[in-house]
Amino acid sequence: MIGLRDDNDHLPPAPPPSHAREHAARIFAEGGWLQEGLQLEHRPQQEQMARLTAAAFDADEVLLFEAGTGVGKSLAYLLPGIIHATDQSRQLIVSTHTISLQEQLESKDLPLCRRVFRSAPELAPYADFKSAVLVGKANYLCTTRLAAALRDRQELFATPEHSELQRIADWAAKTKEGLRHELSPPPAPDVWEWVNADSSACSRKHCNGEHCFYQRARARLRTAQVIIVNHSLLFAHLNAGGAAEKGGSRGVLFPDDFVVLDEAHTVPEVATDHFGLRLSSYGTERMLKYLFNPKTRRGLLAKHGGPMDQQLVLDALEASAQFFDFLKEKLLHKHPIVRIREAGVAEPWLDEPLQKLIKAVGNRADKLDEGPVRDELLEQRGRLKTYQTGLRQWLNVADAGSVYWLERSGRRQQIVTLRTAPLDIAPYLREQLLQRGTSVLCTSATLAMGGGIEPFQARIGAEEARAVVVASPFDYERNMRVFIAADVPLPSPHEARLALESLTDYIRFCTLRVAGGSLVLFTSYQDMRHVAAALQDEFTAAGRPFFLQGEDLSRTELTRRLQAAGNGILFGTDSFWAGVDVPGPALSQVIITRLPFDPPSHPIAEARAEWVRDRGGNPFNELTLPDALMKFRQGVGRLIRSATDRGLIIILDARVLAKAYGRLFLGCLPVAEHTRLTAANRDNLFLPFN
Repeated sequence: MIGLRDDNDHLPPAPPPSHAREHAARIFAEGGWLQEGLQLEHRPQQEQMARLTAAAFDADEVLLFEAGTGVGKSLAYLLPGIIHATDQSRQLIVSTHTISLQEQLESKDLPLCRRVFRSAPELAPYADFKSAVLVGKANYLCTTRLAAALRDRQELFATPEHSELQRIADWAAKTKEGLRHELSPPPAPDVWEWVNADSSACSRKHCNGEHCFYQRARARLRTAQVIIVNHSLLFAHLNAGGAAEKGGSRGVLFPDDFVVLDEAHTVPEVATDHFGLRLSSYGTERMLKYLFNPKTRRGLLAKHGGPMDQQLVLDALEASAQFFDFLKEKLLHKHPIVRIREAGVAEPWLDEPLQKLIKAVGNRADKLDEGPVRDELLEQRGRLKTYQTGLRQWLNVADAGSVYWLERSGRRQQIVTLRTAPLDIAPYLREQLLQRGTSVLCTSATLAMGGGIEPFQARIGAEEARAVVVASPFDYERNMRVFIAADVPLPSPHEARLALESLTDYIRFCTLRVAGGSLVLFTSYQDMRHVAAALQDEFTAAGRPFFLQGEDLSRTELTRRLQAAGNGILFGTDSFWAGVDVPGPALSQVIITRLPFDPPSHPIAEARAEWVRDRGGNPFNELTLPDALMKFRQGVGRLIRSATDRGLIIILDARVLAKAYGRLFLGCLPVAEHTRLTAANRDNLFLPFN
């Protein structure tokens, strides 16, 4: 007979109660602490988001929340999140896609949270919360590895590199954080790889926690209630195991954490990139030369190996060159990206050399006593084995649920990279993110596609999650005007030249008629460069600062310069459709040159279209159109960034008027009315807020 047992005797103690719900209600209510203590306006949409977010955190549930521009979503998840994290001794992970939002959270939103907590006695226990930014290990200097590199400089570096190593050592004595970007000019990659923290030699076992920059950063992370990270690093960690790899039964990145994914509309794309395989000729060469560089006669096996070990590295380097050169010459000679559909596109020239090298590195490690060098050799063996496994998988084209391709890149197009990506990202996100027994909030100003949030839910595997959409509190009807050029020729090979001439003419007309700044969004680099060449001199003659993507300035810097100029004109493509935040007259007009349909030529898009078609679906309706609608919404969202902003949306693609799907794009606009322009009537109908 099975005896009865009280399971409560064996369960861990229940966590202390969370006050997130009750405090969030009082903070965000009309006349509440946020309004009375800090004189911030009450926003019903923000209150709704804060209440639902606090409830999701408390219940460890998944919530999807679209919050239009101006809702104030950062405070709506940070304040209840910090309260919940503090009360339950857990960690809130906030992941963003753009650097600008990460900087906003650090410099503006978190300090504002402290002010809120200090404004009421009931909130005082939360005012001293700690926050930290999670940065990849390779960005930190490790003092243990630096000391080893200085000691072994003759074996590790060529003589000219000694001065660079000394420069890093001198900087190490002055820097507070030990982060690579703090060193100017940036450290030489061939030297930095020997002193950064991305090695098992940098560990709590080998490093002094008070002196090692990375170990100090880890200590700050362990005590922080809020950890900020970017999507790319988050999914890189999840692909490596995340909280599950650390032994946690609950949690995403760290045991028992809970997560906010801001700018969540980018999650499917970023996750797809990281849950696939990426093996490059450049990375292979660096991995092998880290062990032994035949040109400099230096490397890990130069000091801790023998001639036989070094020869095995040479054999692997030779096989690598043969393998990647074959792929470049036979498959990539005509196109920079080639899809791989069947196994056997190349011989496994690298497999046997790698196997011998793996065995040799392991043997060397086994002969050493416990210590940093042995750990590093074992780590390198692990990397070689992981690489070998990935290479075998790629050559065998073994996973029917993935797409395989080959691409060349780099300034001289000499780097060859083997790639894979899952066709359906939803199962990966369910397993690694959404079904980890903890709360996950996905939020953005644009999650809905074609009027509903269901397509996004299906894409990330969150069909069962609660989904809420609240509109922006901004008065778009008063502050936004929409103009559509009805006479620009529709995109077609036969009218490409006329269409480009018409685009150029409209861009000239619209930008020079608006006194403030203009953001012109393109879908084609070629079109952007053509129009820029045609109009740049005219802009200069009119006294209008002109900024063009791709001229050695980052998106952040170009955006900053547009803001500073006041009446500048910025041409941008893909990355400028989202994340650009320029409030005020410095951005008074957004011109959308073409509807942002991505061509289905990339292997991922092509394979997913086949996958949908094989299931009896319509790839355009299920994939191409929803993606374009979301990107269109992002582009339109660049214009009104504050309650006092005013400006124009100009659409130069007549397909919104001529095609059946055009009504879906018009439905994405936050205003009901629009004005049709033609070359004949635009002088009278085009009315800026000047």
